[in-house]
Amino acid sequence: MKIAIVHDWFVTYAGAEKVVEQMLEVFPEADLFSVVDHLGDNREFIKNKEVKTTFIQKLPFSKKKYRNYLPLMPLAIEQLDLSKYDVILSSSHAVAKGVLTGPDQLHISYVHSPIRYAWDLQHQYLKEANLEKGIKGFITKTILHKIRNWDYRTANGVDHFVGNSKFIGRRIWKVYRRESTVIYPPVDITAFTLHEQKEDFYVTASRMVPYKKIDLIVEAFASMPDKKLVVIGDGPDFEKVKSKAKGNVELLGYQSFEVLKDYMQRAKGFVFAAEEDFGITPVEAQACGTPVIAYGKGGAMETVLDLSHEKPTGLFFKEQTVESIVKAVDEFERNYDQFSSSNCRENSIRFSPERFKEELKNMVEERYKERFSK
Repeated sequence: MKIAIVHDWFVTYAGAEKVVEQMLEVFPEADLFSVVDHLGDNREFIKNKEVKTTFIQKLPFSKKKYRNYLPLMPLAIEQLDLSKYDVILSSSHAVAKGVLTGPDQLHISYVHSPIRYAWDLQHQYLKEANLEKGIKGFITKTILHKIRNWDYRTANGVDHFVGNSKFIGRRIWKVYRRESTVIYPPVDITAFTLHEQKEDFYVTASRMVPYKKIDLIVEAFASMPDKKLVVIGDGPDFEKVKSKAKGNVELLGYQSFEVLKDYMQRAKGFVFAAEEDFGITPVEAQACGTPVIAYGKGGAMETVLDLSHEKPTGLFFKEQTVESIVKAVDEFERNYDQFSSSNCRENSIRFSPERFKEELKNMVEERYKERFSK
């Protein structure tokens, strides 16, 4: 098999890039393609490979303002010539799945999410960007309308969809009316170690942006002065979050991985209020043996086992409100003896890189045989 891996853009090393990293572990001879490549010297995770990019790479300010070129990205991604490859693996949360492929090529698209800001989360993004009204808002909505039309059409060029969770599988069905296989993304479980001795505090960790709802968690704990919360992370909402904190809430800002891991290991519970496509941090917390209090929607519903399971690893709150979080913390403490650190660790192993690589390899080989043995 001659394989091409197409990723939306290479600018950082985050969750989607960790998926590409493991794809390359399975298929080390694969060639890489992307809209832009601004990784600089941080290229070890892609095995220092050359990335073939689009014309957007050379446009002014593309290093920092590449997202501003979203209207041009459908055109750009379609200019990548993949004609010499047998198998195309796209890693897509924006436009990568829209590459052009032929009838004798196999295109498998690993979808982190259909373009969030163009589909069901459009109104939320427009509100947060203050683009609900005015001429800028009108232009943005028009662009997103065109993106939606293109995104739906290009689903026809994908032979098999892979979702990173059942939640994303439902989005894929809603947007493209296509079935998908779920392969959970890889989480580096080995970077975290089981720690059974817990201390009397809770922890949350995240980049402070609106949809993470860190402000709600802080406000909830501010109303529970007998319970301590440690908050790790920085971002645009930091001052807003800080303004809601009381004496029992400690904001540490950005911290190194070692500090984050130490707090995750020692905390009695990890609090998670975002609606994520998958959500890596709740899995990392469980890898430390720490149970999770999570918002009961999105990927967390698949990574955390609530009290209805034989071996629970946490519980859920139903609404993104202060009151709902407070009730969940109370329920968590009343049932604390039911959460076992070893069960949390055991559950996290379901999301290891080894499992991801095996499932991806098996799927690609099976689909390849189905296609080319006929």
